[in-house]
Amino acid sequence: MSADFPVRHFRTVFISDVHLGTRGCQAELLLDFIRHMECDTLFLVGDIIDGWKLKSGWWWPQAHNDVVQKILRMARKGAQVIYVPGNHDDVVRDFCGVHLGGVVVTRDAIHETADGRRFLVLHGDEFDGVTRHARWLAFLGDWAYRTVLALNTVFNHVRRRLGFGYWSLSAYLKVKVKNALQFIENFEAAVAEEARRRGVDGVICGHIHKAEMRVIDGIEYVNDGDWVESCTALVEHMDGRLEILEWAKVRSWSVIDRARAPEADVDVEIEEPAAA
Repeated sequence: MSADFPVRHFRTVFISDVHLGTRGCQAELLLDFIRHMECDTLFLVGDIIDGWKLKSGWWWPQAHNDVVQKILRMARKGAQVIYVPGNHDDVVRDFCGVHLGGVVVTRDAIHETADGRRFLVLHGDEFDGVTRHARWLAFLGDWAYRTVLALNTVFNHVRRRLGFGYWSLSAYLKVKVKNALQFIENFEAAVAEEARRRGVDGVICGHIHKAEMRVIDGIEYVNDGDWVESCTALVEHMDGRLEILEWAKVRSWSVIDRARAPEADVDVEIEEPAAA
């Protein structure tokens, strides 16, 4: 990484699905992003801390603590930090309306861009039928997802040794599995319809770990992605233009090339699914 990489200033930054407390979290790369950006407003769009995983086993390395400290420091230095909890950190929803260390917690929010567009900001799990109506299945799916990520880590360790770049198995499966594609399409249509119902121009969400910007029946749908696979953030420039930053590509840093002991990346931890 280049030591003289410039600090970028944005009007607003949106990040979600960091999943602090899990081994799949790309905390070091997120720290690099935070160190190289300044913003007037930071939206934390849910699943910042993975309470589901922490209930089944505590794992909290220093880099995860550093992410929390950096965000709190941004709030102390004057940035407006707004926390919209998701399903993995749903315990934080009990504190909606409360200021936690300068961070405002709210169930959802309306954000107006510099060019006057109004966006509904929410995590999006409310529009996921599995999360809402079959919580046990959501836990099972989460376990399966983390298992795929663990296998993906091993696979990419081998690829790196052979001189190949990073390749996401879970992202590939999302594209190839018909049911996954249908789920994503249904989710996007549902949150866009909620934005229409609220009378705004668009919606900004997370939850499904798939960064996207497109128009759905006249509504701007924007998903800021995640910091487990794609390492993406949504940024608003000073003129109101929205852009998805793929930070791993911006920094030319493979998402598996983290500051850990060389062999730590190849440990596979297959966990039992948590009980509902």
